[in-house]
Amino acid sequence: MSDRKKKNVIDSLLKAVGAEDADIIPIITSGHQFSDAELDMDIPEEVPVLPLRGNVFFPTIIMPVTAGRDKSIALIKDAYRNKKVIGIVSQKTDIDEPQTEDLYKVGTFARVVETYTMPDDSVMVILQGLDRFKFQGLTATEPYWKGTYAKHDDPARKTPKDADILASTLKDMYMKLLKLTPNIPPNLVLAPKNIKNPYYLLNYVASQLNITVEEKQKLLEINDFSKRMNKVLSYLDKEIHEQEVKIQIQQKVSTDIDKQQREYFLNQQLKTIQEELGGNPAEQTIQELKEKAKKKHWNDSVKEIFEKEIKKLSNIHTSSPDYSIELNYINFILDLPWNNVSEDNYNIDKARKVLDEDHYGLEKVKERIIEYLSVLKVKKNTTSPILCLVGPPGVGKTSLGKSIAKAMNREYIRIALGGVNDESEIRGHRRTYIGAMPGRILKSLSKVKYSNPVFVLDEIDKIMGMSVNGDPAAAMLEVLDPEQNTAFHDNYLDIDYDLSQVMFVATANSLANVHPALIDRMEIIDISGYIEEEKIEIAKRHLIPNNIKANGIKKSQISISDKVVSNLINNYTRESGVRRLDKVIAKLVRHRVVEIAEEKDYKKAIQEKDLQSILGLPTSYHDLLLDKDYVGVVTGLAWTEVGGEILFVEASTCKGKGAINLTGNLGNVMKESATLAYEYIKSNADVLGIDENIFETKDLNIHCPEGATPKDGPSAGVTMFTAMLSVFTNKKVNHNFAMTGEITLRGNVLPVGGIKEKILAAKRAKITDIILSRKNQKDIEDINQIYLEGLTFHYVDLISEIPDIVLVK
Repeated sequence: MSDRKKKNVIDSLLKAVGAEDADIIPIITSGHQFSDAELDMDIPEEVPVLPLRGNVFFPTIIMPVTAGRDKSIALIKDAYRNKKVIGIVSQKTDIDEPQTEDLYKVGTFARVVETYTMPDDSVMVILQGLDRFKFQGLTATEPYWKGTYAKHDDPARKTPKDADILASTLKDMYMKLLKLTPNIPPNLVLAPKNIKNPYYLLNYVASQLNITVEEKQKLLEINDFSKRMNKVLSYLDKEIHEQEVKIQIQQKVSTDIDKQQREYFLNQQLKTIQEELGGNPAEQTIQELKEKAKKKHWNDSVKEIFEKEIKKLSNIHTSSPDYSIELNYINFILDLPWNNVSEDNYNIDKARKVLDEDHYGLEKVKERIIEYLSVLKVKKNTTSPILCLVGPPGVGKTSLGKSIAKAMNREYIRIALGGVNDESEIRGHRRTYIGAMPGRILKSLSKVKYSNPVFVLDEIDKIMGMSVNGDPAAAMLEVLDPEQNTAFHDNYLDIDYDLSQVMFVATANSLANVHPALIDRMEIIDISGYIEEEKIEIAKRHLIPNNIKANGIKKSQISISDKVVSNLINNYTRESGVRRLDKVIAKLVRHRVVEIAEEKDYKKAIQEKDLQSILGLPTSYHDLLLDKDYVGVVTGLAWTEVGGEILFVEASTCKGKGAINLTGNLGNVMKESATLAYEYIKSNADVLGIDENIFETKDLNIHCPEGATPKDGPSAGVTMFTAMLSVFTNKKVNHNFAMTGEITLRGNVLPVGGIKEKILAAKRAKITDIILSRKNQKDIEDINQIYLEGLTFHYVDLISEIPDIVLVK
């Protein structure tokens, strides 16, 4: 290249450079190669040192540098004027006054080719790299930096045999990178093509790499040509990959933008066509929503939120996924009843008639509904009660909710809470989640269109407790609290909603698993099982007519007598309710339907003798009282989830050392009751007339039949005591008696629960006398007299009173 062309290249580079020291563009002459004399020129022991910020200067390259610091300018001018060789060392940090520790240990000698003063008084200098040197440290900092060195030749200048192949690979990869990189000056594309020397090409490409100063310095410090070449190739490969990824991203973004522009253009055309045909569907939808909103009885705050959401919807494009989400939310707001109530039936006599027609018995619940209707009739606006019907399966708790709605002329809603383990089932999901939905409470209200339905929360005792999905039982506290449900907050709706006009009716088989705070918020109404007479009446009034109607035959084609129903109750069902009884009656009716369909001769009345051929052998039985008095056998009364049952406790002694053996699958509490009874008898043997030697020579065995059935609870305490006392005194127990009660070590008899169910079990077993704690007398007085007919009650305070009542003298 001629000197004139070289000057033109330098001038063009100078125009491109306008930054501080770090803004550097390296160049190299096309044909000149340094001779040994040039590289081994005489250099004094102390040389001017130019600290370089933001880059690394490699041997053999020509590079413009902008100097802005006063010391750097003074150094450059002195070196240019006196033709001095300078040492260029890169700085580790970007500071103005570097010391020895702030500079790297390997630098490059250079000559000052030309200097130019820039408009901002900085100096542009063209430097030509010579050879590497090992920097030892600074010796002076005024008027500019000076330092000493230990000259060491660059071993990388000694190229291996495959240097030309490596250089060709390097050149190809570098040219590929230049093609991928936008806005590259033409001279940078031409420069590497004219470099023939592999060592010069390596230094040139290394100076051009887009890597950190630290990484470039490590390249300069590599002594082996092949190692330095491989390192540069790896950096090039990385940069090429990055550029390819950038280009792919840019192309994808460009494609997406083109697609959006196309869709926008098509949508604008579609909008114009729709306007010509009679309006925009999106605008029509918004107008329809506004018309629906005019009919809503909501307050100003809800109205304000609705208008805000409508405005938001109008700004969303119909093709956007957010459009359908927002539209669904607004539709849900409009579907809620918002103070729209149905007209209640204030005719008390009519309401009472409806309740009596649908359900036999259940007087407490019916009376509570009549009370509420009466208050509502007088006051017009009152808080709805929150009832909880507790009783065994099949007694009509759920169907009673439907009858209440019918009697009050209200809408009926039922949701099953059994197995619900997610709080969002009650409160809903926040709308930030994909697929968010409202909770089941508000979703159900949106379907009935009224704010005052009868809402049955079925199986509230089966709701799950705390889990990773929250606590649904705790969420129900807000629903069932009259003080809080005036502003119930559903996460999806995100607007307070008034539930105070809803009449909630919860059902449960037992309160044992219900959260105590929930129990405190509800009005508990116990629904006990039915006695046989009630079941017969329910079958006559409801079960038989319903099954006749459901199976499509006439009343004149079948009749089921009270005796047959009684047989079904005692031999084919074992329950407190009537669900199983309904199923066996349905079986009888279907058998008659088959006879009619096959055109067989049949008798209208189903006889007791026909039951076994239709239903098979009896599947259930109820324990009956003992046929005579026995020593050590006592009848107890127990409560189960399907109602009351009688429970026999058997006791016997055998030779031994005073041990007590308990069998019959007894729980811990029941075992403790046996231990208490045994210890009381031992400590009061004299009073009870028992020889104390028997406790050392005899083992006591206690057994409760039906060993496969788990048994537990404290109510068998008096029964176990009586059985032990009978066997120790060898006195028989009156078989007409049954008993229940908890005992203490001092001999007190404590009250127990489930009294009504236990009394029903005693009546089924033909028991005539029942022993109870005196504190249970209030429970007996609260029971309808129909359940107590034929029973005599004996109330005791101490277990010492029991022997005189029940043991046969």
